[in-house]
Amino acid sequence: MTAIFNERVFPTDLLFRNFFDTNSMFKSYEVQKPNYPVDVYLQDNNLCFDIACVGLSKDDINIQTEGNTLKVSYKKPNVESNPSEQEAPDYIHKGITRKSFDMGWKVSAKYNCNSVSASMENGLLTITIPMANESLPKMVTIK
Repeated sequence: MTAIFNERVFPTDLLFRNFFDTNSMFKSYEVQKPNYPVDVYLQDNNLCFDIACVGLSKDDINIQTEGNTLKVSYKKPNVESNPSEQEAPDYIHKGITRKSFDMGWKVSAKYNCNSVSASMENGLLTITIPMANESLPKMVTIK
Protein backbone atom coordinates (compact mmCIF):
# COMPACT_ATOMS: atom_id res chain seq x y z
CA MET A 1 0.00 0.00 0.00
CA THR A 2 2.82 2.47 0.76
CA ALA A 3 4.30 1.95 -2.70
CA ILE A 4 1.18 3.59 -4.16
CA PHE A 5 1.81 6.80 -2.21
CA ASN A 6 5.43 7.02 -3.39
CA GLU A 7 4.36 7.13 -7.04
CA ARG A 8 2.85 10.18 -8.68
CA VAL A 9 -0.90 10.42 -8.61
CA PHE A 10 -1.01 11.38 -12.28
CA PRO A 11 0.78 9.50 -15.07
CA THR A 12 1.78 12.67 -16.91
CA ASP A 13 3.72 15.63 -15.57
CA LEU A 14 2.51 17.12 -12.32
CA LEU A 15 -0.56 19.32 -12.27
CA PHE A 16 1.23 21.88 -10.20
CA ARG A 17 4.34 22.51 -8.18
CA ASN A 18 4.95 24.64 -5.16
CA PHE A 19 6.70 27.19 -7.33
CA PHE A 20 7.65 29.90 -4.83
CA ASP A 21 8.80 27.92 -1.77
CA THR A 22 12.59 28.36 -1.76
CA ASN A 23 13.03 25.08 0.12
CA SER A 24 11.12 23.09 -2.51
CA MET A 25 13.76 23.08 -5.27
CA PHE A 26 10.71 22.56 -7.56
CA LYS A 27 9.83 19.19 -6.03
CA SER A 28 6.36 17.79 -6.65
CA TYR A 29 3.51 18.75 -4.34
CA GLU A 30 3.29 15.14 -3.16
CA VAL A 31 6.92 15.28 -1.96
CA GLN A 32 7.17 18.88 -0.68
CA LYS A 33 4.22 20.06 1.42
CA PRO A 34 3.72 23.80 1.98
CA ASN A 35 4.35 25.30 5.44
CA TYR A 36 0.78 26.61 5.57
CA PRO A 37 -2.40 24.48 5.90
CA VAL A 38 -3.58 23.88 2.33
CA ASP A 39 -5.63 21.05 0.80
CA VAL A 40 -5.42 20.51 -2.97
CA TYR A 41 -7.87 18.15 -4.63
CA LEU A 42 -9.77 17.33 -7.83
CA GLN A 43 -13.56 17.56 -7.83
CA ASP A 44 -15.96 17.50 -10.80
CA ASN A 45 -13.23 18.27 -13.39
CA ASN A 46 -12.00 21.19 -11.25
CA LEU A 47 -8.70 21.72 -9.47
CA CYS A 48 -9.54 22.99 -5.97
CA PHE A 49 -7.46 24.60 -3.22
CA ASP A 50 -8.71 24.94 0.37
CA ILE A 51 -6.58 27.33 2.42
CA ALA A 52 -7.07 27.88 6.16
CA CYS A 53 -7.49 31.61 6.78
CA VAL A 54 -8.40 31.84 10.47
CA GLY A 55 -9.24 35.37 11.56
CA LEU A 56 -8.86 36.87 8.07
CA SER A 57 -11.48 38.53 5.93
CA LYS A 58 -11.70 38.07 2.17
CA ASP A 59 -10.39 41.63 1.72
CA ASP A 60 -7.11 40.67 3.47
CA ILE A 61 -6.17 38.03 0.87
CA ASN A 62 -4.76 38.62 -2.62
CA ILE A 63 -5.36 36.05 -5.38
CA GLN A 64 -3.65 36.50 -8.75
CA THR A 65 -3.20 34.43 -11.86
CA GLU A 66 -0.43 35.04 -14.34
CA GLY A 67 -0.43 32.62 -17.24
CA ASN A 68 -0.68 29.19 -15.62
CA THR A 69 0.54 30.37 -12.22
CA LEU A 70 -1.80 30.83 -9.26
CA LYS A 71 -0.55 33.15 -6.49
CA VAL A 72 -2.23 33.54 -3.09
CA SER A 73 -0.86 35.92 -0.46
CA TYR A 74 -1.63 37.68 2.80
CA LYS A 75 0.62 40.21 4.52
CA LYS A 76 0.14 40.38 8.26
CA PRO A 77 0.10 44.01 9.44
CA ASN A 78 2.84 45.16 11.80
CA VAL A 79 1.91 45.56 15.46
CA GLU A 80 2.75 49.27 15.10
CA SER A 81 0.15 49.66 12.34
CA ASN A 82 -2.64 48.14 14.45
CA PRO A 83 -5.34 50.84 14.45
CA SER A 84 -7.00 49.64 17.68
CA GLU A 85 -6.11 51.03 21.08
CA GLN A 86 -6.10 47.50 22.50
CA GLU A 87 -2.75 46.18 23.72
CA ALA A 88 -1.41 42.88 22.44
CA PRO A 89 -2.42 40.11 24.88
CA ASP A 90 0.06 38.29 27.11
CA TYR A 91 -0.30 34.79 25.60
CA ILE A 92 -0.17 31.68 27.79
CA HIS A 93 -0.38 29.46 24.69
CA LYS A 94 -0.46 30.60 21.08
CA GLY A 95 -1.73 27.79 18.82
CA ILE A 96 -3.56 29.76 16.11
CA THR A 97 -1.31 30.74 13.25
CA ARG A 98 -1.91 34.26 12.02
CA LYS A 99 1.23 34.59 9.96
CA SER A 100 1.74 36.10 6.54
CA PHE A 101 1.84 33.76 3.58
CA ASP A 102 2.86 33.97 -0.06
CA MET A 103 2.15 30.79 -1.98
CA GLY A 104 2.13 29.97 -5.65
CA TRP A 105 1.52 26.96 -7.84
CA LYS A 106 2.26 26.28 -11.48
CA VAL A 107 -0.98 24.80 -12.81
CA SER A 108 -1.23 22.43 -15.75
CA ALA A 109 -2.40 23.96 -19.03
CA LYS A 110 -5.36 21.57 -18.98
CA TYR A 111 -6.94 23.90 -16.39
CA ASN A 112 -8.30 27.34 -17.32
CA CYS A 113 -6.60 29.90 -15.04
CA ASN A 114 -8.64 32.67 -16.70
CA SER A 115 -11.80 31.26 -15.04
CA VAL A 116 -10.65 31.00 -11.44
CA SER A 117 -13.33 31.46 -8.78
CA ALA A 118 -12.89 31.90 -5.04
CA SER A 119 -15.13 31.89 -1.99
CA MET A 120 -14.53 32.21 1.73
CA GLU A 121 -16.68 30.72 4.45
CA ASN A 122 -15.93 30.19 8.14
CA GLY A 123 -12.21 30.91 7.73
CA LEU A 124 -11.75 28.52 4.79
CA LEU A 125 -10.74 30.02 1.44
CA THR A 126 -11.75 27.80 -1.50
CA ILE A 127 -10.22 28.48 -4.91
CA THR A 128 -11.58 26.55 -7.91
CA ILE A 129 -9.93 26.30 -11.32
CA PRO A 130 -12.11 24.61 -13.96
CA MET A 131 -10.74 22.25 -16.56
CA ALA A 132 -10.27 23.96 -19.92
CA ASN A 133 -12.92 23.10 -22.51
CA GLU A 134 -10.22 21.72 -24.79
CA SER A 135 -9.26 19.20 -22.08
CA LEU A 136 -12.76 17.89 -21.37
CA PRO A 137 -13.64 14.48 -22.81
CA LYS A 138 -15.37 14.66 -26.18
CA MET A 139 -17.64 12.25 -28.00
CA VAL A 140 -16.34 11.38 -31.44
CA THR A 141 -18.83 10.44 -34.14
CA ILE A 142 -17.72 7.74 -36.56
CA LYS A 143 -18.19 8.83 -40.19
